[in-house]
Amino acid sequence: MEQGKKPQRGRLTGLPILGQLRTYNRTWLRGDLIAGVTVAALIVPKNLGYAGIAGIPLQNGLYAAAAGAIVYGVLGSCRQISMGPSSGLAAVAASAVLAAGITNEQDVASFVAGITLASGILFLLLAVLRMGWIAQFLSRAVVTGFLFGAAIDVVIGELPKLTGTDVTGSNPIQELRSWLGTLGEAHLTTVLVGVIALAVVFGLKAIAPTVPGALVLVVGGLLAAAVFDLGAKGVALVGDVPSGLPSPEIPDGQLMWDNVETVALAAVALVLIGFSQTAGDARAFAAKHRYQIDINQESIAQAFANMAAGLFKGMPVSTSLSASSLNDHSGAKTGLASLTSGVTVLLTLLFLAPLFSILPKPVLAALIIEAVVMGMMNVPEMRRLARVQKFDFWIAIAAIAGTLIFGVLAGVIIGIGLSLIWLVGVATHPQMPVLGRERGTQVFREVDDHPGDEVIPGVAVIRFDGGLFFATADALEDRLRDIIQSTHGITGIVLDCAGINFVDSQGTAKMAEIVKLTREAGVNLRLARLKPAVRATLARDGVIERMGEGMIHGNIFRAVEAEQSAVERRREDKPE
Repeated sequence: MEQGKKPQRGRLTGLPILGQLRTYNRTWLRGDLIAGVTVAALIVPKNLGYAGIAGIPLQNGLYAAAAGAIVYGVLGSCRQISMGPSSGLAAVAASAVLAAGITNEQDVASFVAGITLASGILFLLLAVLRMGWIAQFLSRAVVTGFLFGAAIDVVIGELPKLTGTDVTGSNPIQELRSWLGTLGEAHLTTVLVGVIALAVVFGLKAIAPTVPGALVLVVGGLLAAAVFDLGAKGVALVGDVPSGLPSPEIPDGQLMWDNVETVALAAVALVLIGFSQTAGDARAFAAKHRYQIDINQESIAQAFANMAAGLFKGMPVSTSLSASSLNDHSGAKTGLASLTSGVTVLLTLLFLAPLFSILPKPVLAALIIEAVVMGMMNVPEMRRLARVQKFDFWIAIAAIAGTLIFGVLAGVIIGIGLSLIWLVGVATHPQMPVLGRERGTQVFREVDDHPGDEVIPGVAVIRFDGGLFFATADALEDRLRDIIQSTHGITGIVLDCAGINFVDSQGTAKMAEIVKLTREAGVNLRLARLKPAVRATLARDGVIERMGEGMIHGNIFRAVEAEQSAVERRREDKPE
């Protein structure tokens, strides 16, 4: 498909890959294949780390990576996206396991696969009902704070692997205190391996960011383990990683039912975080390459990718911005690149998986720490929030604190609650600034921002910024009542309605009460810049008829002129 052409709209039975292959340009093949193999080289070591975060066998992370890449390559409408596990989703899965109190490795793997399958089903439900907008209930500030807090949680959880010690504690703060108390018992060889691993992976990120640090670290760790026989020197190894492909397996239904509340909460969290990541990245790549995506089809692709990952003993999957960017830069033109990545991971599972058995745990810990620090701790965004909007910054801080004190899953709930509180607060407290006229013009602006503008004597000009409905109607009445009582010699109020794009039945009823209020106070109420849909709703409730057509004006200047003329006529008609 040529870059400028529109793809077919996604349907439940649609396969976007077929549309791409029908118009495939053979010159794209080399780029797609190179991109697919290059991305696989990046994601294989990273997904070992993500599996470690979730607490499942390392090969299960590769199962999910292969399933996500292959399914998204067939069903996704964005040609540069790389779908697979991510650090944020892995942290949610780990928190769900902790909340359910599951410790047996087989049960943990089944439970993580189960919540992955549940999130896929929820994704599909949202796609069928076209309810992807639900993901918007997590504001960017909340997501930034939640991921930052989850990253701190993961880092603290990995510290014992760097020292070869055991810790206790029910939250990250207690675990950190416990870890600090075990430093005197640290295993020196383990510490040395961990320090070198951290230096390698972070050093490469700083000095040579184009070099795949995770791949270098894993290969170096495997070579060091073999050459220096680190296992015999007391360094813990990850253990058996079997070769072979997974077979489909339904997660333990009884285990899911026994923890149904945690499963439901985790599925919601995974959908909210996963969809917001995928939708944003898909839009960005589509805009860059000038083609269209179908957001509903993206929900379908993510649904089946997670269901496939769950059925094949995997973990939650979503888009990876780093892998997707590498996919793009390496020349990916169609979903064939994603299919190539998935097949390459399968080949890794068939022929190379046992090599990972001797990977030192401190190397895996360094890999995990780098992944969450670089992928989830968005310091520039926190600085931007602090600079642009303090309220958003403190919401992010609250999300971090909630995640660290109460856990990752609780952090999601706190984040949703903060987002809803913020939404309700903004919606129920619309701005209603006083406007003045720029001298020598017909332009009306906010007086607070332009104190030199002319305030019309006897006429108050107010702009209402927001929908007029049950949650805001009383605020408008209170504002106008306050103006009538506090403004000496007021004869008229001009309400600029340009910001009102919606009015409900309670809003029209309140407007009728306001008309009555202003008349009893001897004040003319005039409406300016009323939108047709809002005017039609007010008319159906008889408000326009009560006010009179002469009180509705096309702009503020005409409304003010009309009021001044009416005042002048009353003066002329007043008997001497």
